[in-house]
Amino acid sequence: MSTQRLRNEDYHDYSSTDVSPEESPSEGLSHFSSGSYQRFGERNSTTSLQTLIHLLKGNIGTGLLGLPLAVKNAGILLGPLSLLVISIVAVHCMSILVKCAHHFCRRLNKPYMDYGDTVMCGLEANPSAWIRSHSHWGRHIVDFFLIITQLGFCCVYFVFLADNFKQVLEAANGTTNNCHHNETVILTPTMDSRLYMLSFLPFLVLLVFIRNLRALTIFSLLANVSMLVSLVMIYQFIVQRIPDPSHLPLVASWKTYPLFFGTAIFSFESIGMVLPLENKMKDPQKFPVLLFVGMAIVTVLYISLGSLGYLQFGANIQGSLTLNLPNCWLYQSVKLLYSFGIFFTYALQFYVPAEIIIPFFVSRVPDRCHLLVDLFVRTMLVCLTCVLAVLIPRLDLVISLVGSVSSSALALIIPPLLEITTFCAEGLSPLLIAKDVLISSLGFVGFVVGTYQALYELIQPNNAPISLNATHASV
Repeated sequence: MSTQRLRNEDYHDYSSTDVSPEESPSEGLSHFSSGSYQRFGERNSTTSLQTLIHLLKGNIGTGLLGLPLAVKNAGILLGPLSLLVISIVAVHCMSILVKCAHHFCRRLNKPYMDYGDTVMCGLEANPSAWIRSHSHWGRHIVDFFLIITQLGFCCVYFVFLADNFKQVLEAANGTTNNCHHNETVILTPTMDSRLYMLSFLPFLVLLVFIRNLRALTIFSLLANVSMLVSLVMIYQFIVQRIPDPSHLPLVASWKTYPLFFGTAIFSFESIGMVLPLENKMKDPQKFPVLLFVGMAIVTVLYISLGSLGYLQFGANIQGSLTLNLPNCWLYQSVKLLYSFGIFFTYALQFYVPAEIIIPFFVSRVPDRCHLLVDLFVRTMLVCLTCVLAVLIPRLDLVISLVGSVSSSALALIIPPLLEITTFCAEGLSPLLIAKDVLISSLGFVGFVVGTYQALYELIQPNNAPISLNATHASV
């Protein structure tokens, strides 16, 4: 899960600054000294361990389970190597964002800057008068891609929930307690996966009506525990009796590599949560070390699960690794546990676009209509994500499309350009400029090619995904 910005009150990001509703930002600023990274509101600051846990939690979601198919689209050798390279570049871009935010905090004597603030200030520091006069578009661009990314996550969650519940229910009559031998399972046809999505719609609408995320704390905790247990069970299965990998291609077709890029960058897209996490720390100077440690753990997790999942299931791997698990009650419960976690994670991912979009509409109606408009906009946004999921019901392509369109912009394209415009007046070495231009260019190429390939795959009727558990069940 990327970009979790937990806020304590509606329409105000108090958690990013730790200012209470009763304390005005100006009062919090009185405790801030120039040149310091210490944030105001220290009483609610997080420890290094808590920050590391939040960082790990923010990177574990549906994208992780889609990595085995991503490795298939790249090849058993090229896939893991590409994941490593993307991880290094993504972490470097996160470091760039933190460095630029610190630079403007010192320069402008501000205690905190989020992603949009940092980009806007970076454009204001540009020598070009035209760019400076349009610097406010920096925040609008970041907000736009945050909305696309987070609503894209929500679309993925609809497809994930529908696919997993559909498979569990269709195989219910043939589900056994035997998880070690291949058995023929007669699937009982049920309704189309799109109807499952519509079935989840009213429940998710009610879930997002909870506007204060503190009320979701217990559900978030249960979701994290269920997803952790599910991952442990998945790992212990995929490491057993791995088939001979000699028939798997070291490098896949170049036509499918853009799909790998979209899925990979979708999984690594946690750059939106970097500054909020750094801001809430008791000792922000330790954040760079925690960032490298946390992302190193995430990289090992991604590469291992992606590689082992592909090795275990080969060409039969599906859009989510859970869809390849055996049809026994143990692993059916794993699917349901992970789905339980994803269901409640929907509210967290939905919170970011809601906080950006809803105030725009609420501010234009009388006070007595605020709550009604708030709930109406929330309902329409959830319906929008459901409609998009119904239109694109292939989990692998939804993940790749969201990753290519928005995640690449936030994680790869914007940060290097931000570094150039932030420090250009202070002098930059040609090597650093070349490095930043190269990263942004590669991100832009991935954006264009990945988006094109995902859209191309959507209109190809012959590229339908495998719809059954071909390794451990057959019709």
